[in-house]
Amino acid sequence: MIPTDEPVAEALPLISVVKGHPSAEELAALTAVVLSLGSGDAVAAGKPTARDWVRRQQLRLAPTPGPGAWRRSRG
Repeated sequence: MIPTDEPVAEALPLISVVKGHPSAEELAALTAVVLSLGSGDAVAAGKPTARDWVRRQQLRLAPTPGPGAWRRSRG
């Protein structure tokens, strides 16, 4: 590759504040939240969460009997 005198393109920021003047702590908290949203391994696929159980209780859905019921009842 032949070296050139062109400036290297700077990376665009991932987050930009368009209104207000957040402190360094507020920016750190915002960055932590945004980065955690991209984490896909937080919840295992197919495993019921506490939210699923609460929703079933609120809808008053009883456990369904039948083949494999013991597998569906795991929490």
